[in-house]
Amino acid sequence: MSGSAVHILYIDDDEGLRRLVARAMARRGYEVATAGDGASGVAMARERRFDLIAIDHYMPGLDGLETLAQVQALPDPPPVVYVTGSDEAPVAIAALKSGAVDYVVKAVGDDFFDLLAQSFDAALEKVRLAAANAAIERELREANARLETLLREVDHRVANSLQLVSAFVNMQAMATADEGARRALADTQHRIEAVAAVHRALYTADSADSVALDGYLATLVEGLGQSYGAERRVTGVTLDAEPVTVAADRAVSIGIIVTELVSNAVKYAYRERDPGPVCVSLAREADGGILVRVSDEGCGLPPDGASEGTGLGMRVVQAMARSLRGTFGSDTPPSGTCFSLRFAG
Repeated sequence: MSGSAVHILYIDDDEGLRRLVARAMARRGYEVATAGDGASGVAMARERRFDLIAIDHYMPGLDGLETLAQVQALPDPPPVVYVTGSDEAPVAIAALKSGAVDYVVKAVGDDFFDLLAQSFDAALEKVRLAAANAAIERELREANARLETLLREVDHRVANSLQLVSAFVNMQAMATADEGARRALADTQHRIEAVAAVHRALYTADSADSVALDGYLATLVEGLGQSYGAERRVTGVTLDAEPVTVAADRAVSIGIIVTELVSNAVKYAYRERDPGPVCVSLAREADGGILVRVSDEGCGLPPDGASEGTGLGMRVVQAMARSLRGTFGSDTPPSGTCFSLRFAG
């Protein structure tokens, strides 16, 4: 042993052996106190802090296992080394299961003291390593907590900044007389809102890097419904979603895709006819993949399949689908249009 003295409590009803252990361990650098029975040993352990306690099995009153149980019940109990006879393997196993960190078999002569010292060293090193690991884990948890707090603060600031940019775009749209420019600015505002909503979701979520996609789309669809509902081009924008969680960057891509497809449906699905619904759905498929659909009951795609308007929205959708490594295409329902996005979950 090196450094400051290690305080040991040795509990054994054999007075002669207690004295021998105290002297032998003192020569090895330990400071040893002794107790002649379990009850006295437990009382001493309550009164002062020992670095380690050694307990003999056979004692009057409380036996070793009963003494061990009472030591383990102490606040912040020290490590325990159990002392047994040579033919008491089941007892040693019971002691280890009850919380002892090691056991030593009694032997004749200095061999026993050497084994006892080695066991003390090993038990104390084990406790030291456990304490060091616990400290490292605690520091890592604290660092992770600080990082998550910082990330949430960043997401909060980003969401606020994007909200401000959205407000500026909206002001510009209101000040613009050209209808085409106003629509383009409105589309830009919806794209900004799709990104801002992800950062708001991250700020309020338990996880700092993943988003509940169903909840995010619910917020997004509600905002789109309120925005387009005022124009009376559709009867509503609805969502049917299963619980799905995705990484934040994927949520941004999905949100932009849904925003573009809903915007296209609002613009083109119900021209020259009465307004109708736009439906968004989210589901997990049998193979674990994720399916997002945006459908309407309108006039359907042009016969030649060409994009209406500038085609920018569909180019954005296809770019976002590629970033997800997903497949994007249109189905052919009996009426209307249905776009589908599939990607790995």
